[in-house]
Amino acid sequence: MYSVEETIEVAVPVRAAYNQWTQFKSFPRFMTVVKKVEQIRPALLSWTLAVGPLRREFQAEIVEQEPDSHLTWQSLERHFVHRGEVSFRPTATGGTTVTVRIEVDSPGATALRGGLPRLVGRVVQRELGHFKAYIEGLGAESGAWRGTIRGGRVRPEEPRPHRSRVAHWPVG
Repeated sequence: MYSVEETIEVAVPVRAAYNQWTQFKSFPRFMTVVKKVEQIRPALLSWTLAVGPLRREFQAEIVEQEPDSHLTWQSLERHFVHRGEVSFRPTATGGTTVTVRIEVDSPGATALRGGLPRLVGRVVQRELGHFKAYIEGLGAESGAWRGTIRGGRVRPEEPRPHRSRVAHWPVG
């Protein structure tokens, strides 16, 4: 098993960076290795990645998602086992630090272990650069999903308090 961690600072608020990240179907617009993403359910995604002649399709489950904070996932495949997390932290200048951590435990990767972490790290850093250019170019998110996921299950939204239709009159 090996792990990769890459960080980039984007010049948009945390809410905008997080909201754009949750728009998985837009990933192929700015990430060169991501060819297709289908969101089967709120916590289940089908990914198609391609690098040169290599093509990989897999499903991943979102294990935990907290708006404006982080999102963690795990693959559901036997041959490309990986887990990851993306976190969003505000900067002093009003921007966002986006950090991606990926752990890969793939059978057969042992022989390639020497150069594979560096290669994955470079790809992740390059794709984060594409995310930065995309979100800063838009200036705002193109959509959002603000749900919370715990243990792979979508938590119900907090109920909104009932609003009375009767006007509140000042007392006193």
